[in-house]
Amino acid sequence: MHIELLELHRRVLGRVPLPWFELNADVFEKHNASGEALLRFQDIKIETSDLRLLMRQIADVLRRHGALEDADYQRIQTIGRDMNLLEFAGRWYRSGARHHSVAAIGIAHHHVSAGTHEPTDEALDQVLALAMRPWLTRCAEVVQQRAELGLWAHAHCALCGSEPDFAVITPAAERHLICGRCALRWKFESLTCPYCRNNDRSRITSFATPDGQYRVYACDECHRYLKAYDARRATRPVMPVVDSVATLPLDAYAMQRGYS
Repeated sequence: MHIELLELHRRVLGRVPLPWFELNADVFEKHNASGEALLRFQDIKIETSDLRLLMRQIADVLRRHGALEDADYQRIQTIGRDMNLLEFAGRWYRSGARHHSVAAIGIAHHHVSAGTHEPTDEALDQVLALAMRPWLTRCAEVVQQRAELGLWAHAHCALCGSEPDFAVITPAAERHLICGRCALRWKFESLTCPYCRNNDRSRITSFATPDGQYRVYACDECHRYLKAYDARRATRPVMPVVDSVATLPLDAYAMQRGYS
């Protein structure tokens, strides 16, 4: 399923040009002070026909692999043909929807918690996250190259405002958070919870896979957790989509211990 979704993403990504939006030291400083994300929805140059097709193709893949109910599938196919599709996408983007990365689809598929969300909204959020990813990751490429990104002091994404859903420990032993929507990476305190900002080390539980390749940072204040790829002894760079899916057993283990 994930390979098929990545192939759909790559086909569209090749046609998405690098965007232009105002970026300079003053803009970064202003947004860092306020915590407001840099990218406005209207600055994303979306080719509507590509978005329509991609939404319908993604829905096909998810239904074929049992990750989308028939009722949700029919609804999303209808939305994909709606002339107001960009309005749906704009509302999703401005809501700061979280935990709907490519990898999160697999996690949600393997660990469904009944009664905790509205299925149709969840399904639409997931499909929109996948469909918007080519444009958001292209925008992230622009910001990732800026030295000012090192000044960003917040736990949410500087570009789109979403939460991280993965992290990487660099060879320099820094922890970089990775946005679940646009894949932007930014430095953040190694033992501070990015969800509630708890920095009491005695209230942060950390555990790793036997080979030390992956770690989990779990907060005993808000009871949420974040997985990380340890690149200090790795032979390849982090691959957020692949690594998130490869570590599904860690999700199960963290959930068994009461974290979410």
